[in-house]
Amino acid sequence: MQISHQELSAMHPVPDARGTNLFEADPSQALLRCYLPEDLHAHLLPHLKRLGGLAGALLDDLASVADKHPPTLSVRTRSGIDQSVVEKHPAYIELERYAYSEFGLAAMSHRAGVLGWHSPMPPAAKYALTYLFVQAEFGLCCPVSMTDSLARTLRKFGDPALVDKVLPMVTTQDFDALHQGAMFMTEQGAGSDVSATSTVATQADDGTWRLHGDKWFCSNPDAGFAMVLARSEPVEGLKGISLFLLPRDLPDGSHNHFRILRLKDKLGTRSMASGEIRMEGAMAWLVGERGKGFKHMADMINNSRLSNGVRAAGLMRRALTEALYVAKNRRAFGKRLIDMPLMQRQLSKMAVWTEQGRSMVFQTARALEAADRGDAQAKPLARILTPLIKFRTCRDARKVTGDGMEVRGGCGYIEEWSDPRVLRDAHLGSIWEGTSNIVALDVIRAIQKEGSLPALREHVHHLLMDGAPVLDSLSELQSERIEKAFAFAQQVADHADLEKARQAASALYHVVTMAAMRWESAQAALPMRARLADMVLVHRLSARDPINDSSTPDTELIDWLGAPV
Repeated sequence: MQISHQELSAMHPVPDARGTNLFEADPSQALLRCYLPEDLHAHLLPHLKRLGGLAGALLDDLASVADKHPPTLSVRTRSGIDQSVVEKHPAYIELERYAYSEFGLAAMSHRAGVLGWHSPMPPAAKYALTYLFVQAEFGLCCPVSMTDSLARTLRKFGDPALVDKVLPMVTTQDFDALHQGAMFMTEQGAGSDVSATSTVATQADDGTWRLHGDKWFCSNPDAGFAMVLARSEPVEGLKGISLFLLPRDLPDGSHNHFRILRLKDKLGTRSMASGEIRMEGAMAWLVGERGKGFKHMADMINNSRLSNGVRAAGLMRRALTEALYVAKNRRAFGKRLIDMPLMQRQLSKMAVWTEQGRSMVFQTARALEAADRGDAQAKPLARILTPLIKFRTCRDARKVTGDGMEVRGGCGYIEEWSDPRVLRDAHLGSIWEGTSNIVALDVIRAIQKEGSLPALREHVHHLLMDGAPVLDSLSELQSERIEKAFAFAQQVADHADLEKARQAASALYHVVTMAAMRWESAQAALPMRARLADMVLVHRLSARDPINDSSTPDTELIDWLGAPV
């Protein structure tokens, strides 16, 4: 009888999880029942299982090859004609086909028919699939997110004629006809401070616009369309900035008047091109109102911030899955690693942080969907959840992926394994679409200017009311910690104690995820979600003496982590 790769790996002293179905290996996969309609959940299950199998084998292999063979830039043809062509490795192109064509990740929120479903799918469906895909390939998920977000922003603010023209091009699953999306915002002097944007837009006689200026960090620089911020009004600050849609090619088929000057040599996301662009009278269309570009672009940025959180949560899940496989199959000193107390403690921490990220993904997706339907309460809720997930989930991913590498040991530091790529990619989440400081300040801004804190408090209240009850021994502590977190956040906002913004944001994140896990425990009959909520309360919301010897292993959590899937 032939032995499978996984059976052979389990017998080897260096366990190799290649071939693992990353969906079926996930003990929290049933969580999706809380967030998807029953019929859609049943419809997506075979697709999730298929993607889980691909992510644990073929897609992971392609991602490894693409990571080792980054894209290159061709600036001239062999006969000396100027061009800006990004040459992608075939492995990356194959990944693109799976993401855009087979699974329709950039299209499913905007039209019917993707994966055979009769209508556009809710955000939770898209993010459930993305959560799996990113466990194999992180870099490509940025262009996928930008394509999806560009379509969303164009639909909300674009002229109807422009929407009718462009939307089919960015939502098609025909790979050869697809025009991917991007957003070009960052300038050398205007990173987080968008008000310092110096790119200039002037209106032409035909009503279109011409853009002049440099953009410093442009991911997916050869995309078919990009959203660009430029100064269109003779005033300083954000009021003078408008949003434009920049096509790569002009109506006559020639290349638009911009050049890719060079590609970035990056720590992570090496498979996907990021470059510097110089616009030299590039033709573009105005999107939305003149002078309100940042307001319109903020919608795209917030969608991208949620996507960043999804990707960070997915990377944590991949790191945890790999670490658990190693711990269950690697033996040292006559024992399995997972039977050793310090390893149990390390894996337990990784699991808590990972599951917090997952809960936050779907809570934010629910709020975003409700806000898009016009729910007045959901709008301020989504406004604060978006920077919260971007802030804390992305930071936690850096720690969890590092711990995952450590569990594998020396092999985890070798580029033949997934750990280095996952770790490098995890560091990007805290930078793109706002650094940790910027998004923590945005949490406070949402409280000050959007009145988001009462909406968040009400949301937490309803989650707990409909969730699994807290243990009697922890009930008083939970109530006290929740009140303390909200009071502290309000105090920081009221007194502009901005140096405490990160503390306030972390506290709110932990409160929301704790409440969400209790709600999930009741809604999907998943008792372990309540145990995870207890861990958040005791270990992330409560002060502990670092040299206290009273802590004891959580045997239920350890049993859950060690159980075969």
